[in-house]
Amino acid sequence: MAKRKRLTPAALTGALSGSETHHDAPLETKAQYPMGVAPAARTRAPIAQVAGEAAAQAALSEVAQELEAARAGGRLVQALALDQVRADHLLRDRMGADAEEMAVLKASLSARGQQTPIEVVALEGGGYGLVSGWRRLRALGELLAETGEDRFATVQALIKPLEGASDSYVAMVEENEIRANLSFYERARLACEAARLGVYPTPERAVQTLFAHAPSAKRSKIKSFIRIHKALGDLLRFPAAIPERVGLALSAALEADGDLVGRVKAATRKSPPADAAAERKLIEQAMRPDAPAKPAPAKPELIPGVTVEAGRNRVLLSGAGVTPALQDALHEWLRARAE
Repeated sequence: MAKRKRLTPAALTGALSGSETHHDAPLETKAQYPMGVAPAARTRAPIAQVAGEAAAQAALSEVAQELEAARAGGRLVQALALDQVRADHLLRDRMGADAEEMAVLKASLSARGQQTPIEVVALEGGGYGLVSGWRRLRALGELLAETGEDRFATVQALIKPLEGASDSYVAMVEENEIRANLSFYERARLACEAARLGVYPTPERAVQTLFAHAPSAKRSKIKSFIRIHKALGDLLRFPAAIPERVGLALSAALEADGDLVGRVKAATRKSPPADAAAERKLIEQAMRPDAPAKPAPAKPELIPGVTVEAGRNRVLLSGAGVTPALQDALHEWLRARAE
């Protein structure tokens, strides 16, 4: 039997149309692409390449501009070292932090990280001043001190483009009015202190500006608590815990009763309250109509040991110095005067 000869396809070296052939550039055939798919061209037309690069550059420029606008507008969250942020940049509206609430916040930060950024302003001398987020900043600082973990060494922050102190205070108040349950006393204290620092001309003007979006009734209540802060701010130990009803009654009593401050002062000195409940009880007792009257002024001494009290058609002598000898001497003096 004759051995079969293996045939191989002839190489196509010219175009099917019979055009000029190029022996050094054979035509591509299906046999060269077993999957039946020719590879994409390895080069691009110069115009398409230039257009693509220009589009990519324009896109990058647009992203850079948007990032810069976000940063300048205080919309870009940035990581700042804790020691770069000054918590005392503003007088805080919150007077203290509840221990249980802080424990819950620290547990959340430890488990899930910081979910809401704080707000700061860039300071001229370097660093940043805290506007809002005092509890978050404090909680991170406590966690860093307790654990030493690097993840608590930075805080996520928005750097706000605020123009001055008034804008900073307004931003702090607006953030806390939404997120925090501040007492009326804390609001009134902030207004008074902002006026004392010269940010506003008067506490009342501070209330109008800081709480501009609050209902007028709420601003009126804050102004009532201003009277409490001015009269009793140095005496009370737990003023932030004064309920609204008690505070409004106390403010009215302070305006009507000039002796009330003295009674509260005497009561706090006699029995310093150990907690907010005891202080509230003390205040309510001082406001009662049957509260102890002011002690009578001491009677002047005529001579050591003898006081004199003069009334209509009478003179009363009293004291340890009123002895029989003094009475005899007085009688002799009166008889001599009558002769």
